[in-house]
Amino acid sequence: MRSEICRSAARAARTLLSASTRQSSRAFSGRAAAAAAAVSLRGRATSLAAHSRVDPGNASRSWISGLLALPAAAYMLTEQEAHAAELERTFIAIKPDGVQRGLIAEIISRFERKGFKLVAIKIVVPSKDFAQKHYHDLKERPFFNGLCDFLSSGPVIAMVWEGEGVIKYGRKLIGATDPQKSEPGTIRGDLAVVVGRNIIHGSDGPETAKDEISLWFKPDELVSYTSNAEKWVYGSN
Repeated sequence: MRSEICRSAARAARTLLSASTRQSSRAFSGRAAAAAAAVSLRGRATSLAAHSRVDPGNASRSWISGLLALPAAAYMLTEQEAHAAELERTFIAIKPDGVQRGLIAEIISRFERKGFKLVAIKIVVPSKDFAQKHYHDLKERPFFNGLCDFLSSGPVIAMVWEGEGVIKYGRKLIGATDPQKSEPGTIRGDLAVVVGRNIIHGSDGPETAKDEISLWFKPDELVSYTSNAEKWVYGSN
């Protein structure tokens, strides 16, 4: 999960990009701003930070000088790459009832139509022990064992989705835990009837998402790529 610092830096870079597009007289180009943001987010802007600490009055000039020293390849970066630092990831699982009912394509299509990007997916039958790890925060609840038995009763589609606000809005797409309290148009509101068979799970916050993604996926199972649709989802005028 990206830190808030990274997201703030990326937002600043996007502002610079827009400004540089409108004002050609700026000392640096939009691509240079994106490159600077990307490099700083990767931790390679130490020298620029050092200049700022030593002589705050020259911070802007030092930053621009640092841009000029960047490798030529860095200037090929685009606004989309700077924006990538803002995107968050969430864990989504289609439970055994959703798989058995043939709802995989329906559920995936709802996230895709919203504009979110699938970066990891696999089908797995979790063991009871694994299910207990997944639901560890509910171990004191009376329904804990039944919940773990159900999750480990058949195939589960485990996924990681990426996008701006994907954790919060993913929960809106899913609907309330009890399908009968879910709004029409949500996955549970449209496709489920009772809470014990609510077909889908989604992370409820950044820390939960981080923990669940690391539980279900190895780092090399997560794919980073730029979708051709992103400029139509996130583009700014």
